[in-house]
Order: sequence, then C-alpha cells, then structure tokens
Amino acid sequence: MTQPVSVTDPVGAIALHRSLGKGAAMLCAAQVPGLDASVWQPGSYASTHIHAVSSGGRQAAWFVEGAWGQAVLRQYRRGGLVARISRDLYVWQGESKTRSFAEFRIMEMLWHAGLRVPRPLAAAYWRSSGVLYRAALLTQRVENAVPLADCMAQADPARVAQSIADIHAAGVWHADLNAHNILLDPAGDAWLIDFDRARAGGCSDQDRQDNLMRLKRSMLKLAGTAAQAYWQAIFVHYQQIVRQGA
Repeated sequence: MTQPVSVTDPVGAIALHRSLGKGAAMLCAAQVPGLDASVWQPGSYASTHIHAVSSGGRQAAWFVEGAWGQAVLRQYRRGGLVARISRDLYVWQGESKTRSFAEFRIMEMLWHAGLRVPRPLAAAYWRSSGVLYRAALLTQRVENAVPLADCMAQADPARVAQSIADIHAAGVWHADLNAHNILLDPAGDAWLIDFDRARAGGCSDQDRQDNLMRLKRSMLKLAGTAAQAYWQAIFVHYQQIVRQGA
C-alpha cells in the first residue's frame, strides 16, 4: 500500500522566484525554463498554442503549449454564493497557504509517489492588496485524456477505483472528487486532477466515504439513474482494493 505523504517534505527540484511584480511569487519545477509573467496571461499565447478547457474549470482553464510542452493553465475561481462577491480574490494567510502553492505541493508529492496525477509545473500568486490575492497553477497535460463525465460507458470502473484508492492510501483527501476531475487516458488508466483545497497527512474512513459519495452525486447529476450501476461497480472494486491493501 502507498504510504501517507507529507506536504512539507522537499521532494524534487523546486525553485522560488519573486519576479512577477506586486509582491507576487512563483514556485516551479526546475525543468520548466523561462517562466515569466506572460505564462499566466491567456492573452499572451498565440491562438495555435491555447484553447479553453470545455469540461469543468469554471471557464478559467486552458490547454496551453510552451517551452515545457503541453500543459493546463488554471486561474483560481470561486464557486457558489461567494463568487457573487468576488470571482477570484482570496484572503491572504501567508505564502504557504495560498491555494496555488498548497495544491502544487500536494500534487508534487503524489506525482513523486508514482500516482496518476499530472505533474505540477508551476504555481503563482499575486497580492492585490494587503489582505487579498489571486492565484494560478500550471500542470502537465494528460495527452488525449477524456473526463469520466464524457465516457462513463467506456471507462473501466476497476481502474477508476484504483486511482481513488491510491490517493487515499497516500493519505490525501480530494475536496472535489467529481466526474469532471477524473480523466481517462487512451490506455484506459484513470488520472485524478484538481487538488485545490485537498488535504494530506491522513484519510479517515469518513473522508473516504465523503469522496465516494461526492463522486456518486456528480455521476447521478450527469447521467441520472443510468449512472447508478456504474458507480456501484466503482464502489465494489474500491472496497476490494482497500481490503487487499489492509
């Protein structure tokens, strides 16, 4: 079984840059060359090197291409009622607690543990005032992957269950496990994305149950009762994997 990971462990080559202006900083994997302010601005990309992510993303995620290859650029956006007050501003609680840096570190740990999550390439934030900030994240793209929301009939429930069980075994709770945040690659393997607000350091039985039920609600919302049998298959495989790893 995969062991719980700590988000404070210094894994991989990570560099901290403070050249984005307005007190901004950037945390990036060392293999990503030449990152500057233009990386985070969708309008700076040629039309052939950017297009919007159509599934999920709150209209603030793009497939982009640069010196690092194919990637996904996501600007953090609020959801729910609070979005009526502010779409993209968050309360400053220190650099390590910015949404982008926290997500970067969890994904970096999972990626180095060999789990199927996209490698995070860079994270950034911008202080817009003394108490507020905006943030963005750049991750490697899973080539030719399709969201589970668009391919439930073809996806292998055992592989979906395995990916969920793997992050739980690593001690990570996913804050928004839904059918848009599970991708199926051409080989049929399942990848988990969007670790915003995820928690590391342990995953209780209740945490696991909450994740699975959130996925169920998402699938039923998308496909109605037709999704019930498929979710049940994921659940059965998940239970088998957990028992085998105990």
